[in-house]
Amino acid sequence: MLVLTRKLNESIKIGDDIEITVIGVEGDQIKLGIDAPRHIDIHRKEVYLAIKEENEAAAGASVDILKQFTNSIKK
Repeated sequence: MLVLTRKLNESIKIGDDIEITVIGVEGDQIKLGIDAPRHIDIHRKEVYLAIKEENEAAAGASVDILKQFTNSIKK
């Protein structure tokens, strides 16, 4: 993991297209501004993990439904 120190209004760049700026510092929280192309999804980690879990559950259900469908056609 790369660890960087930034002050208020300072930024980091990720590649040519993504810039992350420290917008505010309040107690133990920081506010980040993220400037990135629209085609890049940006989520808080807990939201990302929930989306991933839902997608995996949906993919598993799709396989089960497909198996049931193919079994019903064979009969």
